[in-house]
Amino acid sequence: MAEPIRVGVVMDASATHLEQYFDALNVCRGVSQVGLAESTGSVFEKARSFAPRLALKTYHDQRAMLDAVRPHLALVSLAAHRAPVAIGVALEAGCHVLAEKPACVRPEDFEPLVHLADSKRLHLMLALANRLAPAIQKARELVAAGALGRLYGADFHLIADQARLRQPAYRQSWFASKAQAGGGFLLWLGIHWIDLVQLISGDRIRQVCGFARNVGGQPFDVEDAAVLTLLFEKGMLGTMHAGYYLDRGYHNHCKIWGEQGWLQCDLMSDAPLQWYSTQAGAPTGVQIMRYAREANGYARFVQAAVNCAAGSAPPPVTGHEGLQALKVVFALYRAAETGSVQSVG
Repeated sequence: MAEPIRVGVVMDASATHLEQYFDALNVCRGVSQVGLAESTGSVFEKARSFAPRLALKTYHDQRAMLDAVRPHLALVSLAAHRAPVAIGVALEAGCHVLAEKPACVRPEDFEPLVHLADSKRLHLMLALANRLAPAIQKARELVAAGALGRLYGADFHLIADQARLRQPAYRQSWFASKAQAGGGFLLWLGIHWIDLVQLISGDRIRQVCGFARNVGGQPFDVEDAAVLTLLFEKGMLGTMHAGYYLDRGYHNHCKIWGEQGWLQCDLMSDAPLQWYSTQAGAPTGVQIMRYAREANGYARFVQAAVNCAAGSAPPPVTGHEGLQALKVVFALYRAAETGSVQSVG
């Protein structure tokens, strides 16, 4: 067993997934101490209520927390425009970093942090937590084993509720400001599937074209909908639809076709992972893997980041993989603005 590590959390009053992160830390194995830095102190009691097992130490300044706690892992959840500076401070202090997405308002602000982490032999992990979902891991395993043969095409969508867009608090938040958020639906939610389809396929998106618009007409300057057409390095084609369309809940689906079969999954319901393969020796007919959705999808990811910081496991996502997902999103934004196909990278 690796030695327990210390974790430093950097948040502000607008922090996202506070409950999920502290619920995860509360049950996380291998954590000896947690410090929380938040300038106003407004989240201290809430954090304690979500993590009663932790002897949480609180600070009003990130540097003071880093000096006192000397964390091995820093968990940074800040508005996108504020995140790069805090991530840089944590890396300079020698911390591995788990950063809430998107962690920047443009890839040019995240890329130097990836290189800084590399230079210090540290891990910078963007919180793309769905990577560790059982269905995703199984789908990745099937593709890597050749069950689908050469991949031909992928189609996926992620649709969420529009109710949040009508709330005054949302409209006044950093999510509704392009200057503070960098983008809208695609950068906040759609980025998950942009990352996942590359993870499952073992391939990188090379070119992208499509549209990003505020189709609902709400009073903010970020997109609430996007459609993408994708070209992968090994030749596979892909399509994606993303948007705030529903009155509540989510619609989510991914299907990948290959020379020797197909697979499909849905992370937002209890629908099983399904696949079909004509590969020699494969089971006959459609195969099914059932799994239960986790109450806190971040718990597994935070544990993986802790294990990584302790030196007992690889990172659940690399800095370069996170940067690649960000670059795809912003390539789509350029494509929507210019009306032309954009290269990624």
